[in-house]
Amino acid sequence: MEKAIADTKQEKRIMHYSSNQKILLVGEGNFSFASCLAKVFGSAKNMVATSRESRESVLAQYSDAAPRNLTELEYMGCDILHEVDVHTMRQHPFLIDQLFDRIVFNFPHAGFVFMESKKKKTKYFMENSKRQIKLHQDLVRRFFASACEMLKESGEVHVTHKTAYPFSEWEIVKLAGEAGLYLVEEASFSREDYPGYLNKRGSGKKCNRTFPVGQCSTYKFAKLPLLEFSFTTIKIM
Repeated sequence: MEKAIADTKQEKRIMHYSSNQKILLVGEGNFSFASCLAKVFGSAKNMVATSRESRESVLAQYSDAAPRNLTELEYMGCDILHEVDVHTMRQHPFLIDQLFDRIVFNFPHAGFVFMESKKKKTKYFMENSKRQIKLHQDLVRRFFASACEMLKESGEVHVTHKTAYPFSEWEIVKLAGEAGLYLVEEASFSREDYPGYLNKRGSGKKCNRTFPVGQCSTYKFAKLPLLEFSFTTIKIM
């Protein structure tokens, strides 16, 4: 029998998240989002927080905050995993048999495609280039495919994402539909709602710098009923 997440204390909430939910956070940078939730809940026993990078890389890249956040999260009972690829996370030994109420990916970004210019200087494709957008779409598409298999029946996948051009070209809702997920709600996102959270660039020399989020939303997705998903798949084919 699965152990109850909340021990004996009253449920605590912050925005879309509750201390009674089993939560998986993926693509954490300095682990400030996980830290924010844990401090509100008063515990992190209901949470698994992951990073794409190794622990050593996280501590080096985010040396101003990650050491403290990781120490506090571990003390509060959070399960922390490093070198977790969102494409294959459902096969991770720790995650393979687990299902979650919420799976959260804030500001997914695949990094930049680099190219050599005529002057032999390394440049990267802009966010509005078709090649760059496709790279981002592939990341999110494969994340949805993994996350869908890790959800409880009443669970939700949350992706916080910029809504202005060119980020709107990613077509987040369409990508979710391909994985058998439908949009429950698009909720306006404000960083101020999450005290202590600092979004980070996450790659390159400026990985520890924050970036303006501008217009963005938290997209909430849930599983399509099996029959409806099968019918939708047939129509697409």
